[in-house]
Amino acid sequence: MTSTIPTAQPLPEAAPPASPAPSAGPSRLRHSRPDLLLCGGLLTAILLVQGWNITGFPALSDDEGTYLAQAWSVQEGRGLAHYTYWYDHPPLGWLQMALVTWLPAAVSPGLMAVAPMRCAMLLVSAASAVLLYVLARRLGLRPWAAGLAMGLFGLSPLSVVLQREIFLDNIAVMWVLLAFCLAASPRRHLWHHFGAGLAAAVAVLTKETMLVVLPALLVTMWQHSHRATRKFAVTGAVTACGLTGLTYPLFALLNHELVPGPGHVSLWDGITYQMSRPGSGFLLDEGSGAHAALRSWLYYDRVLPLGGLAAAVLLVAAWRWSAAARPPAGPALAVLLLTAMALRPSGYLPAMYVIQALPFLALALAGSVHALSHVVRGEEGSGGRTRRRRVVVGSGVTAAVALAGVLVVPHWYDANRTALTTDANAPYRAAHAWMSDRTHVPDPARTRVLTDDALWLDLVHAGYRPGTGAIWFYKADLDPAVARTLPRGWRDVDYVVASPTVRRDAATLPLVRAALEHSRAVVSFGEGEDRVEIRRIDRRDRDTP
Repeated sequence: MTSTIPTAQPLPEAAPPASPAPSAGPSRLRHSRPDLLLCGGLLTAILLVQGWNITGFPALSDDEGTYLAQAWSVQEGRGLAHYTYWYDHPPLGWLQMALVTWLPAAVSPGLMAVAPMRCAMLLVSAASAVLLYVLARRLGLRPWAAGLAMGLFGLSPLSVVLQREIFLDNIAVMWVLLAFCLAASPRRHLWHHFGAGLAAAVAVLTKETMLVVLPALLVTMWQHSHRATRKFAVTGAVTACGLTGLTYPLFALLNHELVPGPGHVSLWDGITYQMSRPGSGFLLDEGSGAHAALRSWLYYDRVLPLGGLAAAVLLVAAWRWSAAARPPAGPALAVLLLTAMALRPSGYLPAMYVIQALPFLALALAGSVHALSHVVRGEEGSGGRTRRRRVVVGSGVTAAVALAGVLVVPHWYDANRTALTTDANAPYRAAHAWMSDRTHVPDPARTRVLTDDALWLDLVHAGYRPGTGAIWFYKADLDPAVARTLPRGWRDVDYVVASPTVRRDAATLPLVRAALEHSRAVVSFGEGEDRVEIRRIDRRDRDTP
């Protein structure tokens, strides 16, 4: 692995050698050995920290269960989703997930549940971390700076928590990092830029919000393409991205689901829903949902979000530095674009949104330190006054780095220790064990249970009928196909697994709310707001007209 420092003028095209030198391979491997050792050591640490207690923390989320249930549906040949696919997200994300989880599901179908399948996300984390290191080197960062970016990205408590979870954003980040690596290829081959466009399209079809960072990808490609072929490279990348992205509306068109109509879902309705979702409010308004998401991010880590944002602003403002110290403008621009989207008062800001910014925040922070190191080294001058200035500035930077370490390391240690030792999913495991016990539920195949998707697959594996026995609680109110199987509404339900998600969202779901009101808690696992209750519908209420 070699480094290519971006220069102010394009490098001349070199004529290809008549035949490769015999020692070219060993020589390249020898020069890449420090990169391999550093990257391999950091990758080992990242996988160890992210993998330890991965099934216990954080608490299972309904979104994780939904994506995994959709992947299970693909594996079982039931369609693109475990219920009617309604174009809420492009399906490519869980199609990839189905490939990743196919082998463990084939070996042991019982493993196809949310907590164990989090282990599959370690493959995605490993690929993303390595791609980030490669990208940092291709953007001109020295090995120590590339290692700093990789460490910030993989070991920040915010990353440890969010990258463990089965989110489409994590898979999309892997693809967009591949696109940036290809765009910054030192060989400047046209096919690398076409590949960058293709990878970018896959990222967008995995999670559509990745559209936001595509301008930053174009900036990176423009900087690293040869002047003689730049127009062809950019045109080819845009064409590859656009044509690949058009397969999604083409799929809807071929299924006669592009526009609304009677008796079917449509891509247009899905887009309309996403665009009309209630906004989370202004990010800096303390009473808004967006600010609550921001607080949750800063609870785990303040250094990467705030430090990375400040570094991105600095890098974009100081991009006209000397060629040797020129910072990576593309990742810095990506941070600013994602921040601008988060600041929209009318926009919807989910907690996993920050996942898309994590690699660029890490690159911006490492890139700013790398650029500052060139200034400190003072390579343009060698006089005595310059050397004294270097000593003073270098001492100040060293003191600042030491102070940052003293302030950051203890907080990171405490936050990561929570992720490595806390078992937040014991209530879910206990609820699953209770619902799977035939002494409590003698005939699961004839029992109807409202549950969230975090437990849905577990109940299916326990013998409950998928879709109409184990019922994702949202669908009882929102899916007409499910409503037809419940002609008497909540009276046709036997149990409700009242998780925090079910209790929170029942306020807007009449059938689920009525089921909770006409049921009694049989057993409860956990305490407070995090408890999971097994509630049985009262027979007297159910038989009353």
